[in-house]
Amino acid sequence: MTKSLYSEDTSDQVEKEFTLSVLTEDKAGLLNHITIIFTRRKINITSLNVSTTEVAGVSRFTIVLTSTRERIEKVVKQIRKLIDVLGAFVYDETDIYYQEIALYKVPTQVFLNGSKIEDLVRNNGARILVIEKDHIIIEKTGHKEETHDLYKKLEPHGLLEFVRSGRVAISKSKRKTEAFIKQLEDAESNLLSIKEF
Repeated sequence: MTKSLYSEDTSDQVEKEFTLSVLTEDKAGLLNHITIIFTRRKINITSLNVSTTEVAGVSRFTIVLTSTRERIEKVVKQIRKLIDVLGAFVYDETDIYYQEIALYKVPTQVFLNGSKIEDLVRNNGARILVIEKDHIIIEKTGHKEETHDLYKKLEPHGLLEFVRSGRVAISKSKRKTEAFIKQLEDAESNLLSIKEF
């Protein structure tokens, strides 16, 4: 069966997970300006992390969400128009290295019942972070699926609390943040082509 010459490419209309990396000046109130763009379009943010970068005075927002490429590109255009935003990039999962961190609180009593739980922690690439009289904190770094898998394994042992961080991500591109900022400063306008990075 041959594909019609007139059929539309629907790859931009398929919903999937994207990671946005937004470089901004380190200014108060910017988080609200960025998130309101998603709220207006009824796009739910799955994960949000804000951190410093290797460039003084520049912050990086790492935003994870599920949507279509077409909608995300429109959102990114709006984000780039914000005064304190220096650059915004859209990444598929294959374009980045990323991790999340999870903490699990379990009763200390669980560890007194033999080495089974210790083996579980070790075999899942986790580590014991804190040992207290009544509870133990376990730390696991990995992808969401990995941290959730350990959650399911610890749940039958009386899991007391669980928390997972937002995603932290670095692109696989050779772009250096410092070089990007320098080119942005040297550009005639604030419209440096993001495609070059």
